[in-house]
Amino acid sequence: MRIITANLNGIRSAANKGFFDWLAGQDADVVCLQEIKAQLSDLTNEIRNPAGLHGYFHLAEKKGYSGVGIYCKTKPDKVIEGLGMPDIDAEGRYLECQFGNLSVVSLYLPSGSSGEERQAFKFDVMARISPHLEDLVKGGRDVLICGDWNIAHQEKDLKNWKGNRKNSGFLPEERAWLTHLFDNIGWVDVYRQLHPETTDTSYTWWSNRGAAYEKNVGWRIDYQIATPGLAKKAFASTIYKDIRFSDHAPLIIDYH
Repeated sequence: MRIITANLNGIRSAANKGFFDWLAGQDADVVCLQEIKAQLSDLTNEIRNPAGLHGYFHLAEKKGYSGVGIYCKTKPDKVIEGLGMPDIDAEGRYLECQFGNLSVVSLYLPSGSSGEERQAFKFDVMARISPHLEDLVKGGRDVLICGDWNIAHQEKDLKNWKGNRKNSGFLPEERAWLTHLFDNIGWVDVYRQLHPETTDTSYTWWSNRGAAYEKNVGWRIDYQIATPGLAKKAFASTIYKDIRFSDHAPLIIDYH
């Protein structure tokens, strides 16, 4: 089973950069997308349902903003759009597809980098979704949450960790929240399980400023986070960087 997660920073922009041509050669079973930045009426048939895949979307009310999607080979038994929290759902941040005993979620956690108000909202979202994340682990299903979490967990997850200790995405409270999910709730960071010590080859996002990509001054903020039984089935991973579809790189993980 091949799962891909990719923040596209605009699905139409990514399409123009060859994302769907690339995707056609990946033979993915499920593809989770973040930052769609479009309304349904903006999406072509190819974008809604690429060849061999069924598309589902949870889009933001605000035009050109946020939004998540899932493509899958097999039609899901159930699709859950949103968390039932109106202010979060208005931004299009959570989409879950269920296949038998497997749930795959596309999640886009808010960024707090634009200022104090958005950072406060990010902390609020983290606090309010925590019970749901705990329930998913306890529910007995295999669950995989793919997405842009907008948090680098450890010092080895970003190049300039010393200079970012007071910046959104690497704040102590954000990192502690992820540690709690992993150490206390039971979620598993699948990429880090496969690559315990990888550093500068593990980044998935680079700022558009200061030639960050060329200098590989990156962050690992895109994750596949799984319940323990499912995490044990992961055996290979790739961060695809040959073509840049956005400021993020797709994270590909294969499971038995």
